[in-house]
Amino acid sequence: MTNSMVVNVYEQYFAAEGTFNGVERHGALVMLVSDSEAGTICYRAAVTFFPHRDEEDYAVSYDAFFEQELYRAPGRRSRKREAALLEQLPAEIDALASAHGARVLWDRPLREARRG
Repeated sequence: MTNSMVVNVYEQYFAAEGTFNGVERHGALVMLVSDSEAGTICYRAAVTFFPHRDEEDYAVSYDAFFEQELYRAPGRRSRKREAALLEQLPAEIDALASAHGARVLWDRPLREARRG
């Protein structure tokens, strides 16, 4: 049995624009996810778009979830690597979002960032 440890290194909610499955999405949860398993570390950029119908609506729906692997190699988590990946995260998320006709409004955060 392998022991996998998944951690959201970074996550933050932003205003967003997009329509998925006929539902307008006004919020996005942006994440940098690390997954370490059996001596290998993997980092993924991920974003999920959700309706955010009002200031209290943070009900994240996973029917508009997209991710991209950024790094995979033998080893473990590294602060230096994570800092570099965080710098490229907006560009990676923009590419994922635009490929699906959506966008994250980076200048309109809905909550403070959380780091794990």
